[in-house]
Amino acid sequence: MASIELKNVIKRYGVGKSANQVIHGINVEIKHGEFVVIVGPSGCGKSTLLRMVAGLEEISEGDICIGGKVVNQLEPSERDIAMVFQNYALYPHMSVFDNMAYGLKIAKVPTAEIKTRVDKAAKILELGPYLERKPKALSGGQRQRVAMGRAIVRQPQVFLFDEPLSNLDAKLRAQTRLEIQKLHRELGITSLFVTHDQVEAMTLAQRMIVMNGGVMEQFGTPEEVYTRPATTFVAGFIGSPPMNLLSNAPDAKAGTITGIRPEHLDITPTGWALTVEAVEMLGAERLVYGRWAHSNADELVIIRTEESHGVPMLGATLHVTPRPDRIHHFDATTGLRIETA
Repeated sequence: MASIELKNVIKRYGVGKSANQVIHGINVEIKHGEFVVIVGPSGCGKSTLLRMVAGLEEISEGDICIGGKVVNQLEPSERDIAMVFQNYALYPHMSVFDNMAYGLKIAKVPTAEIKTRVDKAAKILELGPYLERKPKALSGGQRQRVAMGRAIVRQPQVFLFDEPLSNLDAKLRAQTRLEIQKLHRELGITSLFVTHDQVEAMTLAQRMIVMNGGVMEQFGTPEEVYTRPATTFVAGFIGSPPMNLLSNAPDAKAGTITGIRPEHLDITPTGWALTVEAVEMLGAERLVYGRWAHSNADELVIIRTEESHGVPMLGATLHVTPRPDRIHHFDATTGLRIETA
């Protein structure tokens, strides 16, 4: 196992005045054996950051350390990392066993050792019955497990995952998330996982890096990021549905944005008056969408309620009250969280 440390890491494409800076001074330390997820929208720089750790992208400024060693000038093969990509990149003419063993054969690992490592990885990933099959005879989830097995047999210091679940359907994604969690518990290898899917981030991460426009907006546990978002971007990106960010909330202070999550708005006899515009039925719960009935403010407010509440009629006035201890405040100019006593 090894720690990963990023010290003021910057990435630019081009030189001089025409240079386009896409990563803006990332500073973060990932502990030995920690599972960290980098999450953010498309184009935010998360995959670029991962590729710099892997050595597939050059660093413009700063240092990347793996196991306390600066690796800026090292080739990917010299960094003792293993990477799992979105596309499985399996050799179609090789069996599962040979796909998993290929890198070890190239490295001239003894045959007996190769078999031991592949068999162990296959047992962990429940691939034993499929070792003689070709990739075309496997499901998408099984192919992704083979790709992970190929990384496991390398016995690296660090695992790097670049959106490995994107090609799977929803059911397989959920199942593979559980397998990755189990894999990390068993192996304890330091892991860095990139995704645009906040559900993956929240369920997999021990800590998570939330990226936006090449900037690290927040680094913390899923609970910290969800309950105390550092910026309006984090508040609006993490959570499904996202936090309500309101400029015209009653009693709001000038120059601030009021944040309240949909599940922290209670339907009450009096309170904020909203006109119901839509209702989404989600099994045991429902989402109610309303706009202010008291002003001309064009802001949509989302309320999450349980099925025990009656379904409000479209066009009706609904009163809601935010839970006082769940209200967040942000600076309207900077978007930064305002801490309250």
